[in-house]
Amino acid sequence: MSPGKVLQRQVCALAFAAGVVACPALLAQEVSLNYERLSSLEEPLATELGDVTLVLTGLVDTPLTVDMEDGSDTHADFIGNVQLTAQTQLPNRWRTALIYFGQYVSDRRLATVVVADHEYTDNVALSVGSYWGTALAGNVSGIVREQTRRRRGAGNASLAFDDVYGKLEDDGGGYHVRFGPWVLGAVVDQDENFDIGVVYQRPTGNRDYRLSARYTDSVYTPEGTARTFSTRAFSAVGEIIYGSTLWDLGAGYEELEAGEGNADRWYVSAGGRIKKGVLSLSVEGHYGQIESEDEVSAALGIQYDLARGLSANLGLNYAQAKVDRNSVRLMDTKEKQATLSIRYSF
Repeated sequence: MSPGKVLQRQVCALAFAAGVVACPALLAQEVSLNYERLSSLEEPLATELGDVTLVLTGLVDTPLTVDMEDGSDTHADFIGNVQLTAQTQLPNRWRTALIYFGQYVSDRRLATVVVADHEYTDNVALSVGSYWGTALAGNVSGIVREQTRRRRGAGNASLAFDDVYGKLEDDGGGYHVRFGPWVLGAVVDQDENFDIGVVYQRPTGNRDYRLSARYTDSVYTPEGTARTFSTRAFSAVGEIIYGSTLWDLGAGYEELEAGEGNADRWYVSAGGRIKKGVLSLSVEGHYGQIESEDEVSAALGIQYDLARGLSANLGLNYAQAKVDRNSVRLMDTKEKQATLSIRYSF
Protein backbone atom coordinates (compact mmCIF):
# COMPACT_ATOMS: atom_id res chain seq x y z
CA MET A 1 0.00 0.00 0.00
CA SER A 2 1.55 3.29 -1.09
CA PRO A 3 2.00 6.20 1.33
CA GLY A 4 -0.19 8.34 -0.92
CA LYS A 5 -3.10 5.92 -0.67
CA VAL A 6 -2.63 5.63 3.09
CA LEU A 7 -2.64 9.42 3.42
CA GLN A 8 -5.78 9.79 1.35
CA ARG A 9 -7.68 7.17 3.30
CA GLN A 10 -6.53 8.46 6.69
CA VAL A 11 -7.47 12.04 5.86
CA CYS A 12 -10.95 11.02 4.71
CA ALA A 13 -11.52 8.96 7.84
CA LEU A 14 -10.40 11.76 10.16
CA ALA A 15 -12.40 14.43 8.34
CA PHE A 16 -15.47 12.18 8.31
CA ALA A 17 -15.14 11.71 12.09
CA ALA A 18 -15.34 15.48 12.49
CA GLY A 19 -18.40 15.83 10.29
CA VAL A 20 -16.61 17.86 7.61
CA VAL A 21 -16.85 15.44 4.67
CA ALA A 22 -18.19 11.94 4.19
CA CYS A 23 -16.05 8.93 3.20
CA PRO A 24 -18.42 6.01 3.93
CA ALA A 25 -16.43 3.45 1.94
CA LEU A 26 -13.54 3.77 4.37
CA LEU A 27 -15.37 3.59 7.67
CA ALA A 28 -14.99 -0.16 8.08
CA GLN A 29 -11.30 -0.15 7.13
CA GLU A 30 -9.63 2.57 9.22
CA VAL A 31 -9.45 2.23 13.01
CA SER A 32 -8.84 5.02 15.53
CA LEU A 33 -8.18 4.40 19.22
CA ASN A 34 -8.68 8.07 20.07
CA TYR A 35 -11.81 8.15 22.23
CA GLU A 36 -10.95 11.59 23.65
CA ARG A 37 -12.49 14.97 22.83
CA LEU A 38 -9.61 16.24 20.65
CA SER A 39 -8.53 14.73 17.34
CA SER A 40 -6.28 15.84 14.48
CA LEU A 41 -7.82 16.74 11.12
CA GLU A 42 -4.55 17.27 9.27
CA GLU A 43 -2.89 14.92 6.79
CA PRO A 44 -0.87 12.35 8.74
CA LEU A 45 2.83 11.76 8.27
CA ALA A 46 3.53 8.50 6.44
CA THR A 47 6.59 6.52 5.43
CA GLU A 48 7.44 2.98 4.33
CA LEU A 49 9.90 0.62 6.01
CA GLY A 50 10.10 -2.38 3.72
CA ASP A 51 6.57 -3.80 3.45
CA VAL A 52 5.33 -1.86 6.50
CA THR A 53 3.69 1.57 6.25
CA LEU A 54 3.96 3.84 9.30
CA VAL A 55 1.31 6.53 9.74
CA LEU A 56 1.56 9.21 12.45
CA THR A 57 -0.98 11.78 13.63
CA GLY A 58 -0.68 14.09 16.60
CA LEU A 59 -1.99 17.15 18.38
CA VAL A 60 -0.87 19.58 21.09
CA ASP A 61 -3.28 21.92 22.87
CA THR A 62 -2.82 24.60 25.56
CA PRO A 63 -6.26 25.26 27.06
CA LEU A 64 -7.00 28.06 29.52
CA THR A 65 -10.25 27.27 31.32
CA VAL A 66 -12.16 30.00 33.17
CA ASP A 67 -14.82 29.15 35.73
CA MET A 68 -17.72 31.49 34.92
CA GLU A 69 -19.53 30.71 38.19
CA ASP A 70 -17.12 32.17 40.75
CA GLY A 71 -13.64 31.85 39.21
CA SER A 72 -12.54 29.19 41.72
CA ASP A 73 -11.54 26.66 39.03
CA THR A 74 -9.63 28.82 36.57
CA HIS A 75 -6.60 26.89 35.31
CA ALA A 76 -4.18 26.42 32.40
CA ASP A 77 -3.25 22.96 31.12
CA PHE A 78 -1.33 21.15 28.42
CA ILE A 79 -2.67 18.25 26.34
CA GLY A 80 -0.76 16.13 23.84
CA ASN A 81 -2.14 13.31 21.62
CA VAL A 82 -0.32 10.93 19.30
CA GLN A 83 -1.46 7.93 17.25
CA LEU A 84 0.97 5.67 15.41
CA THR A 85 -0.17 2.90 13.06
CA ALA A 86 2.10 0.25 11.55
CA GLN A 87 0.25 -1.61 8.80
CA THR A 88 1.02 -4.10 6.07
CA GLN A 89 -0.63 -6.58 3.73
CA LEU A 90 -0.03 -10.31 4.14
CA PRO A 91 0.51 -12.68 1.17
CA ASN A 92 -3.15 -13.74 1.45
CA ARG A 93 -4.15 -10.05 1.09
CA TRP A 94 -5.29 -9.68 4.67
CA ARG A 95 -4.51 -6.20 6.05
CA THR A 96 -2.88 -6.17 9.48
CA ALA A 97 -2.22 -3.14 11.66
CA LEU A 98 -0.75 -2.43 15.08
CA ILE A 99 -2.24 0.79 16.43
CA TYR A 100 -1.01 2.86 19.39
CA PHE A 101 -2.67 5.97 20.83
CA GLY A 102 -1.26 7.97 23.74
CA GLN A 103 -2.43 11.10 25.55
CA TYR A 104 -0.60 13.30 28.06
CA VAL A 105 -2.62 15.66 30.26
CA SER A 106 -0.90 17.98 32.72
CA ASP A 107 -3.84 17.79 35.17
CA ARG A 108 -6.81 15.42 35.09
CA ARG A 109 -9.68 17.06 36.97
CA LEU A 110 -12.93 16.01 38.57
CA ALA A 111 -15.06 19.08 39.20
CA THR A 112 -12.66 21.47 40.97
CA VAL A 113 -10.31 18.78 42.27
CA VAL A 114 -7.11 17.61 40.54
CA VAL A 115 -7.36 13.80 40.63
CA ALA A 116 -4.21 13.10 38.58
CA ASP A 117 -1.09 15.23 38.11
CA HIS A 118 0.83 14.79 34.84
CA GLU A 119 -1.27 11.83 33.65
CA TYR A 120 -0.40 9.69 30.62
CA THR A 121 -2.89 7.18 29.23
CA ASP A 122 -2.72 4.99 26.15
CA ASN A 123 -4.60 2.46 24.02
CA VAL A 124 -3.11 -0.37 21.96
CA ALA A 125 -4.85 -2.69 19.51
CA LEU A 126 -4.12 -5.20 16.75
CA SER A 127 -6.42 -5.42 13.73
CA VAL A 128 -6.73 -7.93 10.89
CA GLY A 129 -9.06 -7.21 7.99
CA SER A 130 -10.13 -8.33 4.55
CA TYR A 131 -13.33 -8.56 2.47
CA TRP A 132 -14.97 -10.35 5.41
CA GLY A 133 -14.48 -7.34 7.70
CA THR A 134 -12.03 -6.29 10.41
CA ALA A 135 -11.31 -8.11 13.68
CA LEU A 136 -9.64 -6.25 16.54
CA ALA A 137 -8.16 -7.07 19.94
CA GLY A 138 -6.84 -4.77 22.66
CA ASN A 139 -8.14 -1.50 24.08
CA VAL A 140 -11.08 -1.35 21.68
CA SER A 141 -13.94 -0.52 24.05
CA GLY A 142 -14.78 2.77 22.31
CA ILE A 143 -14.86 1.84 18.62
CA VAL A 144 -18.63 1.29 18.39
CA ARG A 145 -19.29 4.52 20.28
CA GLU A 146 -17.03 6.42 17.86
CA GLN A 147 -18.80 4.98 14.82
CA THR A 148 -22.33 5.75 16.02
CA ARG A 149 -21.98 8.95 18.07
CA ARG A 150 -23.00 12.50 17.23
CA ARG A 151 -20.19 14.61 15.78
CA ARG A 152 -17.94 16.50 18.15
CA GLY A 153 -18.40 20.26 18.32
CA ALA A 154 -15.96 22.82 16.93
CA GLY A 155 -13.16 24.45 18.91
CA ASN A 156 -13.39 23.66 22.61
CA ALA A 157 -17.09 22.78 22.69
CA SER A 158 -17.81 19.77 24.90
CA LEU A 159 -21.45 18.73 25.37
CA ALA A 160 -21.90 16.99 28.72
CA PHE A 161 -24.14 13.90 29.22
CA ASP A 162 -24.27 13.17 25.47
CA ASP A 163 -23.73 9.42 25.92
CA VAL A 164 -25.06 6.51 27.92
CA TYR A 165 -23.75 6.23 31.50
CA GLY A 166 -22.70 2.59 31.17
CA LYS A 167 -19.08 1.94 30.18
CA LEU A 168 -17.13 -1.09 29.00
CA GLU A 169 -13.75 -2.15 30.37
CA ASP A 170 -10.74 -1.12 28.27
CA ASP A 171 -9.65 -4.60 27.13
CA GLY A 172 -11.67 -6.71 24.75
CA GLY A 173 -12.27 -7.78 21.19
CA GLY A 174 -14.23 -6.24 18.36
CA TYR A 175 -15.41 -6.74 14.81
CA HIS A 176 -16.86 -4.50 12.12
CA VAL A 177 -17.85 -5.07 8.52
CA ARG A 178 -19.43 -3.16 5.63
CA PHE A 179 -22.33 -4.28 3.43
CA GLY A 180 -22.89 -1.53 0.88
CA PRO A 181 -24.11 1.54 2.80
CA TRP A 182 -24.37 -0.46 6.05
CA VAL A 183 -21.60 -0.79 8.65
CA LEU A 184 -22.05 -3.26 11.51
CA GLY A 185 -19.81 -3.26 14.58
CA ALA A 186 -19.57 -5.07 17.92
CA VAL A 187 -17.27 -5.05 20.97
CA VAL A 188 -17.11 -7.47 23.92
CA ASP A 189 -14.96 -6.57 26.94
CA GLN A 190 -13.13 -8.78 29.45
CA ASP A 191 -16.21 -8.87 31.75
CA GLU A 192 -18.56 -9.93 28.92
CA ASN A 193 -20.19 -6.52 28.66
CA PHE A 194 -20.90 -5.65 25.04
CA ASP A 195 -21.64 -2.84 22.60
CA ILE A 196 -23.38 -3.37 19.23
CA GLY A 197 -23.89 -0.70 16.59
CA VAL A 198 -25.12 -0.21 13.04
CA VAL A 199 -24.59 2.75 10.70
CA TYR A 200 -26.37 3.54 7.44
CA GLN A 201 -25.01 6.33 5.28
CA ARG A 202 -25.76 7.28 1.69
CA PRO A 203 -25.88 10.54 -0.29
CA THR A 204 -29.19 11.52 -1.88
CA GLY A 205 -29.09 14.37 -4.36
CA ASN A 206 -26.88 17.11 -2.94
CA ARG A 207 -27.22 15.96 0.67
CA ASP A 208 -25.62 13.21 2.70
CA TYR A 209 -27.64 11.29 5.29
CA ARG A 210 -26.39 9.15 8.16
CA LEU A 211 -28.45 7.06 10.58
CA SER A 212 -26.98 5.04 13.43
CA ALA A 213 -28.27 2.86 16.27
CA ARG A 214 -26.46 1.32 19.24
CA TYR A 215 -27.28 -1.13 22.02
CA THR A 216 -25.05 -1.21 25.12
CA ASP A 217 -25.05 -3.76 27.96
CA SER A 218 -22.54 -2.63 30.60
CA VAL A 219 -22.06 -1.19 34.10
CA TYR A 220 -21.99 2.28 35.70
CA THR A 221 -20.26 3.27 38.95
CA PRO A 222 -21.08 6.84 40.08
CA GLU A 223 -18.13 8.98 41.15
CA GLY A 224 -17.46 8.84 44.88
CA THR A 225 -19.42 5.61 45.50
CA ALA A 226 -18.75 1.88 45.48
CA ARG A 227 -22.23 1.10 44.15
CA THR A 228 -22.25 -0.45 40.68
CA PHE A 229 -25.30 -0.39 38.44
CA SER A 230 -25.98 -2.81 35.61
CA THR A 231 -27.15 -0.85 32.60
CA ARG A 232 -28.94 -1.58 29.35
CA ALA A 233 -29.19 1.27 26.88
CA PHE A 234 -30.39 2.00 23.37
CA SER A 235 -29.36 5.15 21.48
CA ALA A 236 -29.81 6.47 17.95
CA VAL A 237 -28.51 9.38 15.84
CA GLY A 238 -29.77 11.02 12.66
CA GLU A 239 -27.53 13.36 10.65
CA ILE A 240 -27.74 15.44 7.48
CA ILE A 241 -24.87 17.20 5.70
CA TYR A 242 -25.50 19.88 3.10
CA GLY A 243 -22.36 21.54 1.76
CA SER A 244 -20.34 22.72 4.75
CA THR A 245 -23.32 22.56 7.13
CA LEU A 246 -24.13 19.62 9.39
CA TRP A 247 -27.19 19.05 11.58
CA ASP A 248 -27.76 16.05 13.82
CA LEU A 249 -30.14 14.73 16.46
CA GLY A 250 -29.49 12.00 19.02
CA ALA A 251 -31.73 10.27 21.56
CA GLY A 252 -31.30 7.48 24.08
CA TYR A 253 -32.96 5.41 26.79
CA GLU A 254 -31.09 3.66 29.61
CA GLU A 255 -32.08 1.33 32.46
CA LEU A 256 -29.88 1.30 35.57
CA GLU A 257 -30.35 -1.59 38.01
CA ALA A 258 -28.85 -2.19 41.45
CA GLY A 259 -31.27 -3.89 43.82
CA GLU A 260 -33.75 -1.29 45.04
CA GLY A 261 -31.82 1.55 43.40
CA ASN A 262 -33.22 1.04 39.91
CA ALA A 263 -33.63 4.11 37.70
CA ASP A 264 -34.70 4.92 34.15
CA ARG A 265 -33.01 7.61 32.05
CA TRP A 266 -33.88 9.20 28.72
CA TYR A 267 -32.25 12.06 26.85
CA VAL A 268 -32.24 14.07 23.61
CA SER A 269 -29.25 15.92 22.12
CA ALA A 270 -29.09 18.10 19.01
CA GLY A 271 -26.64 20.38 17.30
CA GLY A 272 -25.41 22.08 14.19
CA ARG A 273 -21.99 22.80 12.73
CA ILE A 274 -20.92 25.07 9.88
CA LYS A 275 -17.60 26.01 8.29
CA LYS A 276 -17.08 29.26 6.36
CA GLY A 277 -13.55 29.76 5.10
CA VAL A 278 -11.19 29.72 8.10
CA LEU A 279 -14.02 29.85 10.66
CA SER A 280 -15.89 26.86 12.12
CA LEU A 281 -18.87 27.24 14.46
CA SER A 282 -20.98 24.72 16.38
CA VAL A 283 -24.02 24.99 18.67
CA GLU A 284 -25.33 22.04 20.73
CA GLY A 285 -27.89 21.34 23.43
CA HIS A 286 -28.95 18.40 25.62
CA TYR A 287 -31.92 17.64 27.85
CA GLY A 288 -32.60 14.46 29.79
CA GLN A 289 -34.25 13.04 32.88
CA ILE A 290 -33.43 10.36 35.44
CA GLU A 291 -36.55 9.49 37.45
CA SER A 292 -37.95 13.02 36.86
CA GLU A 293 -34.66 14.73 37.80
CA ASP A 294 -33.30 16.97 35.04
CA GLU A 295 -29.90 16.90 33.32
CA VAL A 296 -29.19 19.90 31.09
CA SER A 297 -26.16 20.95 29.06
CA ALA A 298 -25.24 23.29 26.21
CA ALA A 299 -22.07 24.04 24.24
CA LEU A 300 -20.90 26.71 21.81
CA GLY A 301 -17.65 26.13 19.91
CA ILE A 302 -15.57 28.36 17.62
CA GLN A 303 -12.42 27.43 15.70
CA TYR A 304 -10.36 29.94 13.70
CA ASP A 305 -7.68 28.48 11.42
CA LEU A 306 -4.45 30.49 11.68
CA ALA A 307 -2.29 28.30 9.42
CA ARG A 308 -2.10 24.69 8.32
CA GLY A 309 -2.60 22.67 11.50
CA LEU A 310 -2.60 25.77 13.73
CA SER A 311 -5.84 27.17 15.13
CA ALA A 312 -7.33 29.33 17.88
CA ASN A 313 -10.23 27.68 19.70
CA LEU A 314 -12.98 28.82 22.05
CA GLY A 315 -15.61 26.83 23.90
CA LEU A 316 -18.49 27.94 26.15
CA ASN A 317 -19.82 24.91 28.05
CA TYR A 318 -22.67 24.60 30.54
CA ALA A 319 -23.82 21.50 32.44
CA GLN A 320 -26.10 20.91 35.42
CA ALA A 321 -27.46 17.71 36.95
CA LYS A 322 -28.02 16.52 40.51
CA VAL A 323 -29.67 13.12 40.78
CA ASP A 324 -30.11 11.01 43.93
CA ARG A 325 -31.63 7.55 44.00
CA ASN A 326 -32.13 5.62 47.28
CA SER A 327 -29.29 7.48 49.04
CA VAL A 328 -26.96 7.03 46.04
CA ARG A 329 -25.89 10.12 44.10
CA LEU A 330 -26.03 9.07 40.45
CA MET A 331 -24.84 12.40 39.10
CA ASP A 332 -23.66 15.68 40.62
CA THR A 333 -22.43 18.22 38.08
CA LYS A 334 -22.67 22.01 37.91
CA GLU A 335 -20.34 23.75 35.45
CA LYS A 336 -20.25 26.98 33.51
CA GLN A 337 -16.89 27.34 31.78
CA ALA A 338 -15.13 29.15 28.98
CA THR A 339 -12.06 27.48 27.42
CA LEU A 340 -9.62 29.24 25.09
CA SER A 341 -6.64 27.50 23.50
CA ILE A 342 -4.05 27.52 20.74
CA ARG A 343 -3.89 24.10 19.03
CA TYR A 344 -1.52 22.53 16.58
CA SER A 345 -2.26 19.22 14.86
CA PHE A 346 -0.33 17.12 12.38
